[in-house]
Amino acid sequence: MPPSDTELNFQRDIYSVSRLNSEVRAVLEGSFPLLWVEGEISNLARPASGHIYFTLKDPQAQVRCAMFRMKRQRLRFQPENGLKVLIRARVGLYEGRGEFQLVAEHMELAGEGDLQQAFDALKLKLQQEGLFDSSHKLPLPLLPKRIGLITSPSGAAIRDVLSVLQRRLPAVPILIYPTQVQGEEAPRSLVNALRLAEQRQDCDLLILTRGGGSLEDLMAFNDEAVARVIHDLTIPLISAVGHEVDFTIADFVADRRAPTPSVAAELATPDREEVLDRINSLQRRIRLATIRHLTDSRRSLENLTKRLERGHPGNRLQQQLQYLDDLSLRLARGIRSQLDRRLATIGLLESRLQGVIPTHQIRRQREQFDGLSHRLILAAAANLRIKRQSLESAIGKLDTLSPLATLHRGYSITRVLPSHELLQQASQVQPGDELETRVMDGTLISVVSRIDSN
Repeated sequence: MPPSDTELNFQRDIYSVSRLNSEVRAVLEGSFPLLWVEGEISNLARPASGHIYFTLKDPQAQVRCAMFRMKRQRLRFQPENGLKVLIRARVGLYEGRGEFQLVAEHMELAGEGDLQQAFDALKLKLQQEGLFDSSHKLPLPLLPKRIGLITSPSGAAIRDVLSVLQRRLPAVPILIYPTQVQGEEAPRSLVNALRLAEQRQDCDLLILTRGGGSLEDLMAFNDEAVARVIHDLTIPLISAVGHEVDFTIADFVADRRAPTPSVAAELATPDREEVLDRINSLQRRIRLATIRHLTDSRRSLENLTKRLERGHPGNRLQQQLQYLDDLSLRLARGIRSQLDRRLATIGLLESRLQGVIPTHQIRRQREQFDGLSHRLILAAAANLRIKRQSLESAIGKLDTLSPLATLHRGYSITRVLPSHELLQQASQVQPGDELETRVMDGTLISVVSRIDSN
């Protein structure tokens, strides 16, 4: 006896969609390690959650990717559509839509891997040579007489440094050594500026700085020649290249490293406000004690006033008015929404009606007829052009084969008169016969006077 439908259903292991997606996700995540994947960003989305979602593609395929907020905050650049990047990601599945995706743990611009290897190799080499040793680092002056800035005169870093120096110690003069901070010529420009500052000895403190950027943008400060010039300086130097997370070879060789240009300016100068704060410290303590007593009294008075205000009938009336305003706004939005739906329906009906009006069909048929007529004219013209070319070719061939063409090459045609028989052999004529000889530009009449055979 065959099993019933109930027994068959009991024997089957029936998956729900949620269970299926969950188990597929577990298989994917357990089957692949962390992968490095390279491609171009497209369809980038940045919701309010702080996560980013994008598609990673190459010329043949694409895959959906996600990067959550905590990982995105560690990026040193802003992802944009069209950027070619290298990501380290986990293979997974978004269960909500059953979509295969990569969950990115790290992202860098394509090509930075080679730059990082070169950076690490140079860092190890210089470290083994002792260029990073603290024994070679010079102390910073407590009160510099003149500060030299080695940076780009058009960058944001110089504005930050000058702003902090002007606020903290405006009496110290500043000398700017302009240089390139990015590009192929930047290392040589930095070397020249550093050597010029060392040669002139106009400053007793130098600040080498630029704003943040990618590893490629900061490569001028990872140049071996720049590092060796910094190491040989007799003037103390503060390196402030990039943001807090950026480290360059120049930072390790310099006498002091600052996480930002503004912090470099703070390290270079004492704060006059600190001195004033020490002088006024006792006065502030007395003033604060008085203020604290007045504040406590005022806070007590304010609490009593608030309790009185909360019990006032006007507050209840104000809440009811606010509730009435809220209901009015909701009613207006509902009416507007319903009106929009009706207008959309009317627009749809009008578009359908426009599609069945005979005038539109006639116009479309006329446009089709005009198109076919134009195509027919073009086809006839093309056919006529082909026939003309064929005729011209045949005329050329006929002219080539024509006996008259031989006349232009120095030959002639002779006929026997009066029969006009073409003369091919000497035996066709007798002395006294008349001959007609045609050459290129005319006809000659002659009489045979003698026949010489070969």
